[in-house]
Amino acid sequence: MTSGKLYIVATPIGNLGDITLRAIETLKNADLILCEDTRVTKNLLEHYEISKPLISYHQHTEGKKIKEIIGMLEDGKNLALVTDAGTPGISDPGGLLIKQIVSFSKLVEVVPIPGASAIVAALSISGFPTDKFVFMGFPPHKNKRQKYFKEVSACEFMVVFYESGHRIKKCLQELKEVLDAKRQVMICREVTKKFETIYRGTIGEVSEVMQDERGEFVVVINSR
Repeated sequence: MTSGKLYIVATPIGNLGDITLRAIETLKNADLILCEDTRVTKNLLEHYEISKPLISYHQHTEGKKIKEIIGMLEDGKNLALVTDAGTPGISDPGGLLIKQIVSFSKLVEVVPIPGASAIVAALSISGFPTDKFVFMGFPPHKNKRQKYFKEVSACEFMVVFYESGHRIKKCLQELKEVLDAKRQVMICREVTKKFETIYRGTIGEVSEVMQDERGEFVVVINSR
């Protein structure tokens, strides 16, 4: 029996129009879809009139379920993995599943279905040199947070990272304490969504104009 394939399907990061034709076709043809939050994925599927069985997969998924997923793939099922927004495996629990499959099953083919990425979207409008950059995921919530921002400051390349609306004000203050006062930054709020906002300037200038806002943030810091 031929093993199935695991398709890593990028989904919109905000605007539902930002999905590829190939992604839609892949979701329609999959035997079932692995998703981070079934409610979020159901909204996307309903928008494109796709009806497929869903299996929840997230950072707390136990090893038993991972083995069941690998078993389905080895039995010939074609599965699609999506995250709530963007590309699975990029600062996302889907990366663990991909690692497990690549490590323990030589028969299953993992296929990328590329698309939206908040990192790339932000970089594309930064105006900074993008030939070299470092992506640093999310800053730690508590432990090692000070060390994290020191590493950001010391990096000679452009740095990109995510931050939540609950901690963005704290993040700006922490950056002010470590960054050169003239180093240029860009902060993107709610990329591709209705209230998308872009802030540019030094960290001091950006801190002065940013309101007490919520949402998803991408922080881009120019090279030294």
